[in-house]
Amino acid sequence: MQGLSAEALEQVATYFQALSEPTRLRILNFLREGERNVGELAELCGYTAANVSRHLAMLTKQGLVARESRGTSVYYRIADESVYQLCDLVCGNIARRFERATRDRQAFMRTAQASARKRT
Repeated sequence: MQGLSAEALEQVATYFQALSEPTRLRILNFLREGERNVGELAELCGYTAANVSRHLAMLTKQGLVARESRGTSVYYRIADESVYQLCDLVCGNIARRFERATRDRQAFMRTAQASARKRT
């Protein structure tokens, strides 16, 4: 980010906003398996086609997905595979933080239990 103009930083922030919605992340995960149309994605996500279309429009605008019309259907596919590397990096970091928090909680519980035994 160092050396980017204010305008470029705004574009970066908008890109991350596209990734800040769980529904859009679910859509990206389903598209990881291959291209799909809105109806298929709506069924997989458990949302209406209109809702999924709105999210796909945002992902398309940010260049994360590409759309292709085929007859009466529109199919979506990943346009920028690097989004998965970014998401995997973030998910790995969150998983490590979760594991640390779990270990800390377990250590606290062992200490608290040991203290309780000493008092009895």
